[in-house]
Amino acid sequence: MIKNIEDKQYKMIVDYILSDKEFAKISSSYHHGTDRLSHSVRVSYYSYLIARRFGLDYETSATAGLLHDFFVTGNDKTLIERTQFLFRHAKMASNNAIEQFGISEKEKDIIETHMFPLNLRPSKSIEGWIVSSVDKIVSVFEFGVKFRYAATLWLIFIFNIMK
Repeated sequence: MIKNIEDKQYKMIVDYILSDKEFAKISSSYHHGTDRLSHSVRVSYYSYLIARRFGLDYETSATAGLLHDFFVTGNDKTLIERTQFLFRHAKMASNNAIEQFGISEKEKDIIETHMFPLNLRPSKSIEGWIVSSVDKIVSVFEFGVKFRYAATLWLIFIFNIMK
């Protein structure tokens, strides 16, 4: 995914994370039909672009977006285990990012609140709202690709029934 990105400024911001051996391990975990590394790069890059476009803290958006799912899990989790991770993984990612990269309080807040409203605390920053929103949009897209757009077709079907 990062190879497809030509933005040198973005690459300079996130290079120290992408070149880290511990961080690279997330590529072995599946996430919405892709690997967690590709998902995180998408969230990071699109958050960076939006924040930069609006004159916001795009560096923090890029790094927090990249680290928002910084944890490794096996790919054989049960449905119950996957559901539990929905609520716990933000704190796990934050702890890992603090330990590995010494992130700022703002980055910590963005990572820990990216699952709002599943976690009840919203972000304190607009950059946090951007990362959280981009994460949801990217996830829906990845989920749709995983099921060859079956999810989209089901939503269309359900909306038509509700009319």
